[in-house]
Amino acid sequence: MGKDALVQQLVDLYDNWAATTDNSANDPARVGACGGAARMTRELYPYDRLFSPIKINRLTIKNRIVMAPMGNIDMCEETGRPNDMMLQYFFARAKGGCGLLTTGLVPVSHGIDSTVTELDGLTYFPRIDRSRTVMPGWRDLAQGVHAHGSRIFVQLTAGLGRVGNPQCLLTQKKLPVSASFLPNYYIPAIPCMRLSDRKLRRIVTNIGQAAADAHAMGIDGVYLHGHEGYLIEQLSNPAFNHRKLGRYADWRRFGLDMVAEIRRRVGPDYPIMYRIDLSLALEETYDEETLGSTHLGRMRGGRTVEQTLSYMEELVAAGVDVFDVDLGCYDNWWMPHPPASMPAGCFVPVARAVRERFAADGVRSNAGLPVPVVAVGKLGYPDVAERALREGSCDMVMLGRPLLADPEWPNKAFAGRVADIRPCIGCQEGCLNEFVEGGHPQCAVNPRCSFEHLMPESPAPAKSPKRVAVVGAGPAGMVCALAASRRGHAVTLIDASDKLGGKLVAAGAARIKFDVENYRVYLERQVRKQADEGNLTLELGHAATKDALAAARYDAIVCAAGAHEATPPIPGLSELVDAGLAVPATRLFREPELLGQAHSVTVIGGGAVGCEVAQWLAVERNVSQVSVVEMLPHMMQGACTANRGHLLHALAGHGVRLLNMTRVERAEQTLGGTLLHVSRNRHKNVPDPYVSWTPILPENVVNPLAPKVGDDWHEEVIASDLVVIACGGQADDSLFYELQQTHAAPELRNIGDGFAPGRVLEAVRAAYRLGTTI
Repeated sequence: MGKDALVQQLVDLYDNWAATTDNSANDPARVGACGGAARMTRELYPYDRLFSPIKINRLTIKNRIVMAPMGNIDMCEETGRPNDMMLQYFFARAKGGCGLLTTGLVPVSHGIDSTVTELDGLTYFPRIDRSRTVMPGWRDLAQGVHAHGSRIFVQLTAGLGRVGNPQCLLTQKKLPVSASFLPNYYIPAIPCMRLSDRKLRRIVTNIGQAAADAHAMGIDGVYLHGHEGYLIEQLSNPAFNHRKLGRYADWRRFGLDMVAEIRRRVGPDYPIMYRIDLSLALEETYDEETLGSTHLGRMRGGRTVEQTLSYMEELVAAGVDVFDVDLGCYDNWWMPHPPASMPAGCFVPVARAVRERFAADGVRSNAGLPVPVVAVGKLGYPDVAERALREGSCDMVMLGRPLLADPEWPNKAFAGRVADIRPCIGCQEGCLNEFVEGGHPQCAVNPRCSFEHLMPESPAPAKSPKRVAVVGAGPAGMVCALAASRRGHAVTLIDASDKLGGKLVAAGAARIKFDVENYRVYLERQVRKQADEGNLTLELGHAATKDALAAARYDAIVCAAGAHEATPPIPGLSELVDAGLAVPATRLFREPELLGQAHSVTVIGGGAVGCEVAQWLAVERNVSQVSVVEMLPHMMQGACTANRGHLLHALAGHGVRLLNMTRVERAEQTLGGTLLHVSRNRHKNVPDPYVSWTPILPENVVNPLAPKVGDDWHEEVIASDLVVIACGGQADDSLFYELQQTHAAPELRNIGDGFAPGRVLEAVRAAYRLGTTI
């Protein structure tokens, strides 16, 4: 069916915007049209469009803000009944001023799709279909949300199909299912079996019953999960639906049947929302060589933009009242889960295309109203969201991770307190990767996210105020100092640098990391504001010493000193560092002048930092030859799939050489630069480092079908002008142990990278818990 011009234009933009966008500029007009970096400005305040009412069918929503569906995985009892964690999580966002909340996906295909049910009939998904025992949870949820003047829709899904967990094959001896015989997303060697029309009709019936139950429980509407390549879309997109016979060989039929069944069960006035992608964008994302040599080729011929728009009009005629629309699927996972490396407002043009088509065709819902179109995708900047509404690109804006980062986003935007909005950093480690690894949704920058039922919004004041020293002004130190000082402790925050932020300074240097820089600016503002108001003293520009800390007689000392840059014990590497021919990645981000006139750079370490510096060098600094050397089987092992996939895709597109299962044996200086002598495994089963369409499985999940990687080591030599070291860090815990040995204070704590090098998620979570209990 070919490539679509609009989709291709957007895909190219997502991969290349950092090369052309000025990171220091904040032009809402450009950003709102999908352009690049954004800042927490209030140029368009007051946000009169954002905070105006809108009708969906007969239901009035108080403002244009929709909380996106984010899987409420493990936020329920094992029977599927919503628990207090889930209730308080939603109540916090309703209290924060969001007009319309939506739940994460709730499957109605238990007993049909084996990927949604665990052994013994348990599940990590909330359920509305099990029995009357789950109903009270939904009634309590609706009533609590309504108490704050907000509305809530439940998102129903037919199932996961080929994007479901294939462990069902090992635990239940059942294969995953799909519209057709297709490869599983996580382990493509595992096939998904074709569902019969009879089972699909059962799902349609179940959807209708779930909608009727939601209506009876006081839920304000239902929301069909028809995008991203889940089971509804597997039936509703010819990329996945290869059926030749039967009712559901018509790829439109399944979605239309579901909507008709819901309307039959709940009547004409109950709102139905539908989530859809304008295009899978697979053929625009991947080149012909990739499509022709992988299982992706079996998913060519997806819905065109024109087909999707026509299908959406049919869905309206069947009873749909409102759409939100994006791009992509699991096989280019960064599209429907836009990471830090994608620009703000990335899907606004997609929403505009739908809205313009509906306007041209005079599309009206069964209630006789225009059909609202909701824009999605990194709209957590009030000026960007308001601009999209004012320019008529959409009717509502959907915020997902921004509302996890700060549930009070709507209230703060309404009051003009934009600088006080805690920004999402786009890492997706808490909101997405946490439940992939076996946990529940959280947030790297908001330690209360999903812990609202345990942590009060305002921690109790300290019963006995103490004098507290916090050593280190990175994210852990700043968060701990803020939490402790706001409770009444007299806190002194000490850092050897004269700039607040610690590792965040380097982490936010690249254009694609503008979200991280926004967070650093936010934390700095909060710290300086608290210092002006009292209880927090800043001592910057000098290092803390054990003698000075002991002499000050603090009641408590918190060490948040961070981590040392790790220089691996590679023969000759230290000499390159001394000669200025090798430099740590974080230092290079802070001091880009150290790059000099280098035309070729080799990065040692293919973790997140190594790949980010490679992207920065190739795209923003125009280094013509960039190589990344990693001794593990995969680049960015352990990083969130969406972030990892987009970065790998961008590196491939810019010609960055990725060498996995490659060890650096020694380094040497030459007249022309550097030489790295490496051992590289060239065995045929060494994973392709550029694969972005199949994820790395969690470490505790074994792929029994994975081919064994043998030993086929060869020596190679890599020449370059400069070597960048990105091998992680070593905990800087020496001061803590010196203080402990001398009993410098009655209470001593060690947190953040100084305890164990990790992510913002671990640093902030530990810092807040300590600051609220010290």
